[in-house]
Amino acid sequence: MILAGGMSTRLYPLTKEVPKPLVPIAGEPNSGHLMRYLRSFGIEEVAINVHYLADSILEKFGDGSAYGVNLHYLHEKKLMGSAGGVKQMEEFLRDDTFVVIGCDAITDMRLDALIAFHKERKAVATIGLVSAEDVSQFGVVILESDGRIADFQEKPRPGSERSNLVNTGVYIFEPSIFDRIPSGEFWDFGNNVFPELQRDKAPFYGLEMTGAYWRDIGTINEYRTATREVLEGRVRLLGNARARGYPPDAILGNDVKIEGDVRIGSRAQLGDEVRVIGPSVIGDRVRIGNGVVIENSIVWDGATIGPRARIVDSIVGLNYRVAQGVALEGSVVANEPEPVR
Repeated sequence: MILAGGMSTRLYPLTKEVPKPLVPIAGEPNSGHLMRYLRSFGIEEVAINVHYLADSILEKFGDGSAYGVNLHYLHEKKLMGSAGGVKQMEEFLRDDTFVVIGCDAITDMRLDALIAFHKERKAVATIGLVSAEDVSQFGVVILESDGRIADFQEKPRPGSERSNLVNTGVYIFEPSIFDRIPSGEFWDFGNNVFPELQRDKAPFYGLEMTGAYWRDIGTINEYRTATREVLEGRVRLLGNARARGYPPDAILGNDVKIEGDVRIGSRAQLGDEVRVIGPSVIGDRVRIGNGVVIENSIVWDGATIGPRARIVDSIVGLNYRVAQGVALEGSVVANEPEPVR
């Protein structure tokens, strides 16, 4: 199950008109990348919970067949927390060991190795972990020598951390976990389920996924960093081999200069004397006027960049129009949704 129901306020203003599952990484919604990732490990039946701007998610993903999976939707009228959302899909999930992953995650961790460890330990719950130099913005996990989870530490101050292992939000569960999640209540894995597992000394484990890439794109800074690392080839996103370069249907004007790691989307139009310096992403159907400079920036689908504009270290949201001659530096701009009348 992909957890995707949140509002993603940390990515505002970009996600005021775009739901979290559709936030693009190198030109494709990250939840699409995740579906292909799950399919690569033989997982064909995938559930996703939707809430904010749910219709646009259904329109984009449909039945999931374009991503190699059969997609099942949970429409949450009221968000019930991470565990509460999973509880509502109990009938779908409870026949076998199952995986839960957040739609904010980008990873190439060996899911098969994590599942094998989980089954060897006869665990009821297992968390995929990665090591990080700075853990101050993450949930830290402290392990016993056999991999049992001894304790958690939430966003420890530098110097106070008891471990460098970070909770990735990639979970493996047995169906018995549903016995610990009440129906019809807001219930969270981190705040409710996991403390109860520790209290009862249940078989609750974590495994460091050595060498794996993982990043949470839930903040603007992490989103920028993940995009750069994808363009640099630090992680391969399945189904999007053309993370860099440009497609044959892109229209490039005269004297266009593309420097470094740049991804240009389908039907993008670049005018004359345009310079794009990587790492940068130009989305699908983007129109760029003459004399524009784009450097270390991300331009979402359908945006228009007026002539002689300069976009540096910035993100331009879906269908946004940057006027002629405007200079953006270190900015995040996006359309505001129409007010509800």
